Amino acid sequence: MPLTDTACKKAACPPGKPRERLADEKGLYLEVTPAGKYWRWKYRYAGKEKRLALGVYPEVTLAQAREARDEARKLLKDGTDPGQLRRDAKMAVAVNQANTFEAVARLWWDHWRDGKSPRHADYAIRRLESDVFPALGALPIGAVTAKHLTHMAKAVQGRGAIDLAHRVLQMSGQILRYAVAHDLIERNPATDVKPSDTLKSRRKENYARLGEKDLPELLRKIEAYQGGPYTRLAMQLMALTFVRTTELIAARWAEFDLQAAEWRIPPERMKMKTPHIVPLSPQAVEVLKVLHTLSGGRELLFPGERDHAKPMSNNTILKALERMGYKGRMTGHGFRGMASTILHEQGYAHHAIELQLAHQERNEVSAAYNHALYLKERRMMMCDWANHLDKLRRGTDVMALAPRAA
Repeated sequence: MPLTDTACKKAACPPGKPRERLADEKGLYLEVTPAGKYWRWKYRYAGKEKRLALGVYPEVTLAQAREARDEARKLLKDGTDPGQLRRDAKMAVAVNQANTFEAVARLWWDHWRDGKSPRHADYAIRRLESDVFPALGALPIGAVTAKHLTHMAKAVQGRGAIDLAHRVLQMSGQILRYAVAHDLIERNPATDVKPSDTLKSRRKENYARLGEKDLPELLRKIEAYQGGPYTRLAMQLMALTFVRTTELIAARWAEFDLQAAEWRIPPERMKMKTPHIVPLSPQAVEVLKVLHTLSGGRELLFPGERDHAKPMSNNTILKALERMGYKGRMTGHGFRGMASTILHEQGYAHHAIELQLAHQERNEVSAAYNHALYLKERRMMMCDWANHLDKLRRGTDVMALAPRAA
């Protein structure tokens, strides 16, 4: 006789017995135990008797239990084992939960970095750790949507890093494509995101920078910066040398000859893969001496805050400038633009400025580029530049002291 809702409510486990089974129809029954009442469906598949759990009474009513049973019977009629189907679904959920975006991203990175330079590979994983994992890392790879990707990229764009926003969105798409290729997800949601619909256009070398009239205050704020000493010295050295941020933060002491006042950056660390000489002014040498005392013999000039074997974050200088009130107005790269503009205005030769910026034009002259070309001229220019910064910072002309009489 089929069950009624009243019978289900009144059902109780007899004293001394572990369970009582109340049959409904078509294999459905209510299993009553001291711990609760459970819906079960008994069926046969491939000649074996099996049972399928359909929920707990009264959360699942009699009508709902019958409906679930009928759905399972349809699957059975079509040749599918409903119990195995449920186990497969649970397994898929478990695998998806284990395969977080970060876990898959690290697998992708390990696969992708083959053939890449260590510097390039290290930069990629640091970008993921800084900008992508905080937003997407903990999500199951199958739960990542186009909306997640656009929010992550827009957050990076929001701090003025437009080119980086495009780059991390592109990397995220590559990670998701890797997940599709390895049967971790069915489709890549990044294909639904067109960067031009979401992000501002990338503008080559269009980095925020101040004008010369704002430079004195910036230099004084850098000198008085209350953050970490490595960050303050990094900003001072960047202003004096106007190298690229990535070239500065990954600098190693082996590249420097303080007696010769030269910094020789190896080709693998340069954008154009060409060795680069940076003549060092006395002011730059002084900063480096302070930095050497601070670093205590470490290989890197600017070690990371957590892992001293890795360089400081690419965002460290940008964040320091933001804390000093220059958000959206100045970047680390902005020192290059300011130096180029001011030196050109002061009449220094274009070729010397371009060589010092490590810009290589694609022509026959640059094909025979000599990395020590015009070194004497560039050395004088870099010393003049450092003196000019001192003048701006102090607000007065820098005058040499007259030698004392014997």
